[in-house]
Amino acid sequence: MEELKAFLKRKQVNITVQAYLIDALGAMAFGLFASLLIGTIFETLGQQLGIESFLTVAAYAKSATGAALGLAIAHALKAPQLVLFSAATVGIAGNELGGPVGALVATVISTELGKIVSKETRLDIIITPGITIVSGVMIAQFVGPAVGGFMDWFGGLVKTATELQPFIMGILVSALIGIALTLPISSAAICIALSLDGLAGGAATAGCCAQMIGFAVMSYRENKMGGLLAQGLGTSMLQMGNIVRNPKIWIGPTLISMITGPIATLVFHMENIPAGSGMGTCGLVGPIGVFTAMGNTANTWLGILTVCFLLPALLGWIFNIWFRRIGWIQDGDMKLDL
Repeated sequence: MEELKAFLKRKQVNITVQAYLIDALGAMAFGLFASLLIGTIFETLGQQLGIESFLTVAAYAKSATGAALGLAIAHALKAPQLVLFSAATVGIAGNELGGPVGALVATVISTELGKIVSKETRLDIIITPGITIVSGVMIAQFVGPAVGGFMDWFGGLVKTATELQPFIMGILVSALIGIALTLPISSAAICIALSLDGLAGGAATAGCCAQMIGFAVMSYRENKMGGLLAQGLGTSMLQMGNIVRNPKIWIGPTLISMITGPIATLVFHMENIPAGSGMGTCGLVGPIGVFTAMGNTANTWLGILTVCFLLPALLGWIFNIWFRRIGWIQDGDMKLDL
């Protein structure tokens, strides 16, 4: 047993939740952003501005989603070169047969197998990519349809429940996806995996924007304009270290999400596409997704301005004053090292 542990350690095979559900899932978000998400942005701009070249860029970017997922996940698992490059094929197969989660499962397992055999034989240039690709494609064929089917079913359940109970589900979806955005996991990958669109996508967008704009405004005293932009257009995940030290700073943004979620579903009937639902205001992908889903209408613009920006900012300012007054937040609790 000790020899096996030593071998796996030498091969950098770390069978842990951190490696597979945090590092790999986080890497999925980068793969998605570098393909599907950026493709969606260019597609929207191309359609609205009538720029044909943007539509061409979008088509190529979106077609690379599977390969980007495979490469991103394998890179996160510290795959050697031959395994890393082979993971592109595995990602394509996994994504086609089981969506992003299918790509995740197939790439994680095949990458670890590839790492185990890497540089163990004189035929490494054949054995390593062969094992990686064959195992990955077989896993994608075996588990992909089941994984993809389950994610579609569960995502459909959430969307149907949101349409039937827009108030309750507006609160739940907004709060949970918003929390996921701030945690060191990928809310974008979750929403895309669940195909979270429609009203549920709008509620998810509200929750993500609440966390990002909420933290940006509440921490302005400590972080000034740099922190406002880093969190408001980047990610509220920057606050995770501070949350561990004082969890009470997370109450404000979470309450904001529970308020803006049902406003998004009931007042503005806000919708989004899966690629934008879990992104919030990061690079303005969330608002662009809302625009793509709902079209260029006055209600769309009013909903985006109110739910994504103005209301989270106003509530963040109010909660910040209140929580500092009652002692839940002290000066320096939300300070970032920027």
